[in-house]
Amino acid sequence: MSGWPPDPAQLPSLAAWGVLCLAAALLWWPRAHALSAVLLAVAVGAGFALGLLAPPALAAFALLGLAAWLVRPARAKPARVAGHALFVVVAFALGLHLMPGFRNPQLADGLRLSADAAPMSLYLNFDKPLAGFWLLLCWIGASAHGKGGGDVAAPAHPPLFGPGWGAALGAGAIGAGAAALACLGLALLLGVVAWAPKWPGFAPLWAANNLLLVALTEEAMFRGYLQQALQQRWRALRHGDALAIVVSALAFGLVHAGGGARWVLLATLAGLAYGWAYRRGGLFGAVLAHFGLNFIHFTAFTYPMLA
Repeated sequence: MSGWPPDPAQLPSLAAWGVLCLAAALLWWPRAHALSAVLLAVAVGAGFALGLLAPPALAAFALLGLAAWLVRPARAKPARVAGHALFVVVAFALGLHLMPGFRNPQLADGLRLSADAAPMSLYLNFDKPLAGFWLLLCWIGASAHGKGGGDVAAPAHPPLFGPGWGAALGAGAIGAGAAALACLGLALLLGVVAWAPKWPGFAPLWAANNLLLVALTEEAMFRGYLQQALQQRWRALRHGDALAIVVSALAFGLVHAGGGARWVLLATLAGLAYGWAYRRGGLFGAVLAHFGLNFIHFTAFTYPMLA
């Protein structure tokens, strides 16, 4: 496709993607994880039926399944280390769209949301969110069922909501506001974006994708997985928690290196805010902070950046 609205032929793909989003939304309720897994299977099955996934994609599912089997607490430490290493490699391969067999539908291409904006594309990704599902179903979400890791080889399960829903909502709101002031303020000074308020027709679809699949997957990886592991490793250090936030933010910034040094800097600043929100409000707080910044950027400023 080259524009919006989507072609009617894309509606089945949109429906399969919608099931994937619903499965992601249910990840926040541990008692609904079984239903989330069922809906994930339905979305994947529909993807295969629609040609969005091809047989080589089964390799990704097999490797994630092997990683889940290896990281179980009953396994020996070398097996758990190997399981986590395998997951990290597969997760980054999925995030970079390097795993074979995924034909993510392109809903729009070459869209300019404002006259001075660079063109943007919109994909309905089925590969990248799989890392988020692995983390919530096989690792992070296990804490709610009384399972857990305890050594350096197996990072402790992070809280989903911190001290509670109220803390998560508050931390998410403060984190989003701080990230918006720091990142978008600096982006204005650097000439990366300009003031450009808008509400395009596909904004609800963009928001659902960004909240339920993008922000969730990235925060589960960088805060719930990496930052939590570093906090555990450095818990005896005087400023161990702060150092964990900084290192995970730097890692988050570096994965944006494809956009150049300015995006690395901006993403690192955002990562600091997300890390603080995670410490105060759990994973949900970090996801809200991440989505909040992205939403402000999308609706109020040049998106994705000035041409």
